[in-house]
Amino acid sequence: MARTILGVLTLGAGLAAFLVPLHHAGPYGIPGRGLVGGLLCIAISAALLLRGIPRDVRVVAMVASPIVLFLALYGALAELEEVVVLHAGDADLRLWVVDDPDGVAWVSMSRAKAEQHALDGARLELLRAGTTRCVIPRLVDDASAKRQTFDLRQQKYAVQRLGGMLGMFGDGPAPDGVTLRLDPCD
Repeated sequence: MARTILGVLTLGAGLAAFLVPLHHAGPYGIPGRGLVGGLLCIAISAALLLRGIPRDVRVVAMVASPIVLFLALYGALAELEEVVVLHAGDADLRLWVVDDPDGVAWVSMSRAKAEQHALDGARLELLRAGTTRCVIPRLVDDASAKRQTFDLRQQKYAVQRLGGMLGMFGDGPAPDGVTLRLDPCD
């Protein structure tokens, strides 16, 4: 009975990791930890639900299921709320976005990622809520701006609050993180 419940749960989480991102406009985020977790969940569900699978395989599937479930569910939950796509020449970056009290959009990421994609000062397209507009990301390396962006994400994104409770995000911005203000091109 427990094997069947776990099999159905992993199948549902695996499907969610693939289906939830589809409700956002823009390119599908492949590969991602959530999608890898989704594939592994589907494989584990097959090992748990199909007949004729060796007992050892089922035991390995049950032992691995908590980690794989976490990856798939985190991936699905991260895409459940608003996700934007920043078209950065060499990549389509799927990001969480927040708006400050003045209505200015902000995103955060590691400094290495921002530098790798040469985001600071570039004219890029932002896809948000099905509408594409031109933006110029401005790297703001200011502790108070990074803190404000982090706090706004905490308020907006339930999965970040959950990740914070699990110790994934700490209690403030990442030391190697930067925040980017998305100024309109006009």
